[in-house]
Amino acid sequence: MRVWHGLEEVPADIESVATIGIFDGVHRGHQKILSTAVRDARRLGVLSVAVTFDPHPAVIHRPEGIELIMPLSDRLEQIAALGVDAVLVAKYDLSLASLSPYDFVQRFFVDALGVLEVVVGEDMRFGKGNAGDVATLHELGDRFGFDVTEIVDVESFEGRRWSSTWVRQALAAGDVSLANRILGRNYRLRGHVEHGFKRGRQLGFPTANLNSQGVGFVPADGVYAGLIVRAVTGTRACEMLPAAISVGTNPQFDGEERTVEAHVLGRSDLNLYGEDIAVDFIARIRPMKQFDSVEELLERMDADLLEAARVLGAPPTGRIRPEEVTAQ
Repeated sequence: MRVWHGLEEVPADIESVATIGIFDGVHRGHQKILSTAVRDARRLGVLSVAVTFDPHPAVIHRPEGIELIMPLSDRLEQIAALGVDAVLVAKYDLSLASLSPYDFVQRFFVDALGVLEVVVGEDMRFGKGNAGDVATLHELGDRFGFDVTEIVDVESFEGRRWSSTWVRQALAAGDVSLANRILGRNYRLRGHVEHGFKRGRQLGFPTANLNSQGVGFVPADGVYAGLIVRAVTGTRACEMLPAAISVGTNPQFDGEERTVEAHVLGRSDLNLYGEDIAVDFIARIRPMKQFDSVEELLERMDADLLEAARVLGAPPTGRIRPEEVTAQ
């Protein structure tokens, strides 16, 4: 998939079927829109192009900003997996935000992308003050000579439309199972494995401590069943390791920094320090809490490991003897 960072990188004289959006999370609703653009572009023999923005418009317009579900690199990866030919990443700033709907369509869709068709969701807004909507796009399509395909909101069994907001709400509540259903895949958080306090190793639960700052939405504090995903050296394959994941400040030991720690079930031989890995969240086992004693904590952690193994369909495992851990 080609990625153009700005209009100046778009080749001249192309024709396309285009769509537009932030696509944060690339959830089921986004997938329907993007897949329709790909299908129609192939039928017409032109490029399928997604127009997206970086940073998120909320970063510019709201002082509090927004916590993204995934970074731009992950967005592009998921869009590419749907077969989109190219993505135009437009720098979002006040200058772009000031474009009228007419000027935006002419500059991006007509002059740059040579659109034959634009595929959008029914709630799309564009142009200065979000003045443009689907009706506006139809009017401009008639003027400039392109078709508009409107995708009616794809709804869940609950009757609620798939949305990035719903994903964030689910993650904030720790309901990663719901988030996964909205996304149509496991929620994934990426980060760099760093050295921690090594308390888990001393207790029989060695963990990979993930520096996840700025790389995704960290779910609510708690213990989760999931997978560590690591690249296989020298190949494009990935190794999927069943894990119990802890998110929180470690209240048992008066921790203050919020961390993501993953314990690979039954493994004492892994050395993940310094690696860039991903953690897939499958299901929440329990919320985070402080126990009356370390012994009570250990009993609960033993139960957490068994529950994680059950959820993941992995062999049941127990604690690792500290002297068996090979990672330094």
